[in-house]
Amino acid sequence: MVEVEASPPLDLNDKASSPPHHAMSMVPNEGECAMGKRKDQGIGEPEGSRKKKKKQVATPRPACSWVHFSRDFIKEYSATHPESSGLKAATKAASDAWKLMDPEEKAKYTTRAREVWDKYLSSTPARAPKPRRQTKLVTRCSPGRLLNVLQRLTPDQKEAVKSMGFGSILGLRCRTLRRSLCLWLLERFNTVRRSLEICGERIPLTPRDVELVMGLPASGKDVVNSGSDELILELRKRYNATNRGISVRLLEERLAAPEAGEDFKRSFVLYVMGTLLCPTARLDVSPSFLHFLTNMDVLHQYNWGKFLLDRLVREISRFRQGKQLAVGGCLLFLQLFYYESVAVGAAYESAPVAFPCLFSWGEEEISEREKQEKELGGYGSGEVVCMERGLGMGSLGYKAQTDSMPLRAVEPMQELSHAQDMDDQEYEGTFTEQEHAHTDSIQGNVACAEIEVVAGSGGVPCGNIKYGCTEVVDYSKKRDHEEACAYAPRACPLQNCNVVDSSKQLSLHFSSKHWDSGRRFQYDSPLRVSLSKKETFLVLQAEKDGVLFLLSKGTQSIGHTVVITCIGPREFFLYDVVSEKGSSSLRLKSFAHSFPGKIEGLPPVDFLLVPFSYLGSSGQLDLEICIWSSTEPGSE
Repeated sequence: MVEVEASPPLDLNDKASSPPHHAMSMVPNEGECAMGKRKDQGIGEPEGSRKKKKKQVATPRPACSWVHFSRDFIKEYSATHPESSGLKAATKAASDAWKLMDPEEKAKYTTRAREVWDKYLSSTPARAPKPRRQTKLVTRCSPGRLLNVLQRLTPDQKEAVKSMGFGSILGLRCRTLRRSLCLWLLERFNTVRRSLEICGERIPLTPRDVELVMGLPASGKDVVNSGSDELILELRKRYNATNRGISVRLLEERLAAPEAGEDFKRSFVLYVMGTLLCPTARLDVSPSFLHFLTNMDVLHQYNWGKFLLDRLVREISRFRQGKQLAVGGCLLFLQLFYYESVAVGAAYESAPVAFPCLFSWGEEEISEREKQEKELGGYGSGEVVCMERGLGMGSLGYKAQTDSMPLRAVEPMQELSHAQDMDDQEYEGTFTEQEHAHTDSIQGNVACAEIEVVAGSGGVPCGNIKYGCTEVVDYSKKRDHEEACAYAPRACPLQNCNVVDSSKQLSLHFSSKHWDSGRRFQYDSPLRVSLSKKETFLVLQAEKDGVLFLLSKGTQSIGHTVVITCIGPREFFLYDVVSEKGSSSLRLKSFAHSFPGKIEGLPPVDFLLVPFSYLGSSGQLDLEICIWSSTEPGSE
């Protein structure tokens, strides 16, 4: 029997006489006393109901500046407000006071907290961080779900998809991700260097790799998915977008309708982004994608390869930092890139080359590849082959060479110290634009030996298919055809415009958007032009067929260089350019070679050198030019 001293009764109606809640001491009841006896006698609770004891920390972590302030404030508040209802009211008052304090007033507590924290760090031994090991892959990347939608599209809807530059997605064949492979690749993905460290080598990833694997363009203007919410307010209402995102089921319902207009295009892009190309950790589609869907006419001009790679690096970085449990980004790209970059097994019969590589991998081909990986002992047992020259040469298309195995020119993977590895993790989110450019430039260092490729009888489509070319050519002639293709991409010559399109569409673009930024001229007729001291170029557009020409002015030590190039089909136009001073004149007759648009420096063609003495009184360069409609000018 435990004797307990009884406390005097409390008047519940007298609030003033009752002590604060936090100061009251509760009297143990009879059941608690019995529990204490059982503990003293070693009789514990049942096994299933026993609670785990919290691990005791030897040295508690120091408090922050708010805690230092609230301790002093609550002590003073409780003394000056005896009528207070307890700790809750005092804490609320402390919170309100803290919000109203100026930074100068908070500095005292911030300094105190920093001093305590520094002392804690100097006296507490550093703990080695435990590496995070993922045993189960959680991802929203679902090629099977997208494939179900693609199989229901009408012919008109497929044409609409092609017009946006997403025609390669229609060739998707695989349904499932090989999650074990994706986990293996994620462990070897260096987000700082943007590379895969596999097979003893470091393989850099660039937007060009995305183009080769997924068929998405790796040139054009950057995709911007941010901006004012007011610009997409109407679109958010139309798609019932919430803070969680846009419902995938809603998009599937819209894509089930037979119409192929602008609403279908926008819904399709959102669905592809949310299920395959740029999924996030959430189930729904990010509403930020609405920012680049306000103008559906320019979708084909974006650099989707760079956007996809940037998002993949960002999502993997967030996952490693513990900010999300699911892995976002296009994991299918990583999987197919591995299949195409690493050859396994002995010699295989050559398969028709396919571009993009997305077309080569269905469930049957992937299952065969996975079987070969297991027979060799697991992933990473193959050899790295040249990606760009080995399109479509995965486990079924690679033909081994016994004499000399061509390897992709990659950086030898060096062992990193623990400190270096920690630095990489710390700076994952601070990858600079210069480092992006350096990584992209690695592609130019790829050196490959000859690989035997046998093209299929049907040939391969022209790489300019997204710009309107429908030609199917033999693989051995593909490069020559693309260089001479009338649909080869051309860039708008104006510095502040990032439009890239075929020469025909670029001509229409310049006529409608920049009609006041150039000079129109007639073939076979002289035209007088003048370039001011600060002008470095002048765009000329033919009235007959709309072909664009660029009159460029460079500066040398003794004068200006003048050259005319054609921003159009790969054909040569003859031109004359004359500069006069009194009775003297300088003349150049040459061909206007075809160039893609903006020219950095002087192209390797003929040019006219005009001395500074030929310039006008204001430093302007006066010229007379004539561009001929054929390679044989008429009699002068």
